[in-house]
Amino acid sequence: MRQTPEDERAGIAAWRQLTDILAQRGNQLSDQDIHRSLRALAVLRAKVPERVRRDCAEAVAQRGRFAPLVAFYANDVPAVSATMLRHAKLAEADWLALLPSTGPMARSVLAGRKDLPEGVRRALVALGAASVALPQPVAAPEVVPVLAGAAAPAPDTGHSQISELVRRIDKFQASRAQPSAAQDLRSAFVFETGPDGIICWVDGITRGAAIGLSIAEAAYGGEPGVDGVAAGAFRQRAEMVNARMILEGMPADSGEWRFSALPWFDPATGQFCGYRGNARRPYRNETPYGRGAADEAGDSIRQLIHELRSPLNAISGFAQIIAGQMFGPVNQSYRAMAESIISDAAAVQAIIDDLQTAAQSGGPGDNTTPGEIVDIDALLRHVEADLEPLLSDSRVDLNVSRVGGPFRVRADDAGARRMIGRLLTALVDVSQAGSMVVGQLVCEPLPDDMLQLRVVRPSTIRFATASDLLDPGFSPEGEAPGAAILSLGFSLRLVDSLARGVGGRLDIEHNALTLFLPSANAEGEAGLDLQRGEESRVPEKG
Repeated sequence: MRQTPEDERAGIAAWRQLTDILAQRGNQLSDQDIHRSLRALAVLRAKVPERVRRDCAEAVAQRGRFAPLVAFYANDVPAVSATMLRHAKLAEADWLALLPSTGPMARSVLAGRKDLPEGVRRALVALGAASVALPQPVAAPEVVPVLAGAAAPAPDTGHSQISELVRRIDKFQASRAQPSAAQDLRSAFVFETGPDGIICWVDGITRGAAIGLSIAEAAYGGEPGVDGVAAGAFRQRAEMVNARMILEGMPADSGEWRFSALPWFDPATGQFCGYRGNARRPYRNETPYGRGAADEAGDSIRQLIHELRSPLNAISGFAQIIAGQMFGPVNQSYRAMAESIISDAAAVQAIIDDLQTAAQSGGPGDNTTPGEIVDIDALLRHVEADLEPLLSDSRVDLNVSRVGGPFRVRADDAGARRMIGRLLTALVDVSQAGSMVVGQLVCEPLPDDMLQLRVVRPSTIRFATASDLLDPGFSPEGEAPGAAILSLGFSLRLVDSLARGVGGRLDIEHNALTLFLPSANAEGEAGLDLQRGEESRVPEKG
């Protein structure tokens, strides 16, 4: 805020930084800093491209719990406003305070949401139908009839930030787990844009899915928007034929569309007034090489992970060369710095491995039961030893008692270690200094029962709902360094995904989080009895 951006690049950087600070820590800032930040954003808005503002709104929308920032973005152009208002999560009192300062388009987006508090929905109704009415066209759009037929849509994928990657992994897994949802998709809709190319009227789908979307600018990386064909035609005021459009929102509306549109002009003045068009689902032969949405999503995630891993390996490799003095003597301070880089790179590598595991696991075909039997009691002792440095730095104690036994489960050793390690690490990260993380490892006497690792909720998340705990944007007050890298929500969903892969699950209960794993005591006892039987049949020598 003390510096005046000298060029567009500096202005964009300042915009991103101020938005991120207000989204994450707005409630912790003083009123003076909040006012200065919002004034700085207001000055920068005219210098920052709409595409950048829309991307920032999408990046912080899931964490949009700071009402002044949500209100600021709600009064931007429709594309930016709609992006923020579709996903922002505020308290009921904050929504009620924000509504009077919003326009009809913003209220239309909010009216289409099903997750708002009942008091907010009543307030929208009380404001009257005119306050949420969208601009209607003078006449029905004169467009080519919508052709019948539909194919499975391609969910949007790709964003450079890890929190966005987490959200897209969730969408990818949901599309794999529910392949039958394609039959419920809407197949066609008509729309109209203003002279700026922003869709202002739609019929046939939920209004919030398309209102505010621009056909004048191409979207990239699977983001909501249109392709370059539509953007090029808009600049020439030309007809658009079978251009590509990606929508997000309700499952019935989201995915890929093909649309055709014609420009229309004011009969009296000849002034360009926008486009009127119709959209349909793509035919099967219009999907390149017949690839499914899940394949495209998986390839995108794998490519992103590769792009993260490659520079990380290079950085770690050069740091190892310096630390090992392979090219000659190195100053001790530089060696210490290199060793620190190696340690940090290893931590980031573990995070990338977790992201890759989350992208690959959780589908119906992945739920295979491994044949390996693991002693969870011994594995837990190793995990507790590995967590000693983190516990010391966080000033948190860990106490997991054992009830019953033996503690054998059907799982692979690496997967079980990751499940338990990630669960305990996430809970230690969000615990207050001086507190204790308390758990129980329980094995009931019956061999068919599930082994349970039950951990009491830390006080910082004692009253959080299950949906909050699974939200990548959720962060309790006093967040720990680890929570800023991989959120609690991502860690819990990763643990649940890995557990379901071996026939278990993670339950979020009122007072505790319980990891269920299939007991292997019966198999262990049977194997032991078989071994004893074979030994008894060994003939004596002589």
